[in-house]
Parts: sequence; structure tokens; C-alpha cells
Amino acid sequence: MVNALQPAEVTKVVLDEEAGKIEVVVPGEQLSLAIGRRGQNVRLASQLTNLDIDIMTEEEESKRRQAEFEVRTKLFMDNLDLDEFFAQLLVSEGFTNLEEVAYVEVEELLVIDGVDEATAGELQARARDVIESENKRAMERARELGVEDSLVTFEGLTPLMIEALAEDGVKTLEDFATCADWELAGGWTTEGGERVKDDGVLEKFEVDLAEAQNMVMTARIMLGWVDPDDLASNEELSEEVKSEK
Repeated sequence: MVNALQPAEVTKVVLDEEAGKIEVVVPGEQLSLAIGRRGQNVRLASQLTNLDIDIMTEEEESKRRQAEFEVRTKLFMDNLDLDEFFAQLLVSEGFTNLEEVAYVEVEELLVIDGVDEATAGELQARARDVIESENKRAMERARELGVEDSLVTFEGLTPLMIEALAEDGVKTLEDFATCADWELAGGWTTEGGERVKDDGVLEKFEVDLAEAQNMVMTARIMLGWVDPDDLASNEELSEEVKSEK
């Protein structure tokens, strides 16, 4: 894949198989070389890997990581009533959201300087209270928007996801089953030779393409739109074709 971006110098490659993408970092002066004329290098690399390719400069990557750090720090400060230093400690230890703090094994919090069992318990209690409150608010809002039980009871969707779907007009299991995976997880399209980002309804909840595909297919099976036996037969045939190549 890196060869497809030559003669640009690639300083870092980060593969995210779950999200179906590769992040490529290059020096600022190498960006146009990496992209290629009319984006041909990016298209070639994407075709070779069958993954989306995001190319950014070292400066852009640094700014993005700093912005993510600040956002996560503020999240913990606002929701867990922490000072900036303590919130930064959580982020530095790899915590990215309230769910991780609320439901992680206590031992993972105890490795943080200054955190004992009592402090860890208090952090988790605060995080769980916020999550429960947000879930209640989100479900009430989703109901106001007309979400039906068929979607509420669908396994794998949280109240916040259901609220986001409702705001996008997806209010029933039938609505959900008609969604394309990229509409849920996000993706990229090419318009006029330029790659354009399509934001997914559930992308902010870190739902990737594979997970989106699985949920949509499960909904279609539940509705009787797809016969699981036929699906299994198609998968077996696909595996046989791959083995013959």
C-alpha cells in the first residue's frame, strides 16, 4: 500500500480493521505527492487494500490528537466533577468515555497515581449516575419523536443510539432494516475526483461497517426479509470460491 503513495515519504501508518480504514501520516511538504494527481494515489491504495485511506500531515495528526485529548479531558471534568489535572490523568491512561470508567475492572483505575479503592468506587458511581441519567433523557426524547417498541427492543442499540436514529427519521425496525451500512457507520464517496466524507448516524458511537452490516442483516432476518438459511448458503459458496482462487 505504501508503494502506491510513492514518491511521498510515509512516516506512520495506522490500520483500523474494525473501521475499515487506514490512516497515513506524511510530512506536510509531502501531502500533494502522497495524494497524487487528482487523487490517483489514494484511489490506487484504497483499491489495493479494499479499505478507506485517510492521508494527513504530521501537523494535522498532532492537532487532531491534541483536540481529542482536550475534548476527553473536558468530558471527564464536566461529568465527573474532576479538576483538569485528574481528568488529564484519566485520558493519559487511555480512558476515552464514561462507559469505560463506569464498567472497567477497578484494578485498571487503581494504577492511576492517587487513586485508591474508595476514589475508584466514587468515580465509577459518578460515571454510572451520568450514564443512567443520559439514557433516561435520550429514551424520553426518542419516544417524543415517535420511536416504536420494535426499535427500542432491538438488541445492540443503546438509548443514545435510538435517539440519534429517531432524529434521523429512523423510528421502527423496518426503517432500520432499510438502512445501508455506510448510512449508519459512515464512509467515503468520490465526487468530481475528490473524496468526500459521509457521516454515519451511529458513527459517533464508534459503530463500524462490520457491526452496522451485522445489525442491519439481523433486523432483516427478524422481519422475515432474509432467510438465514439462504444467507448461510451464500456465505459457504463465497468461502468455496475464495479457496479455489
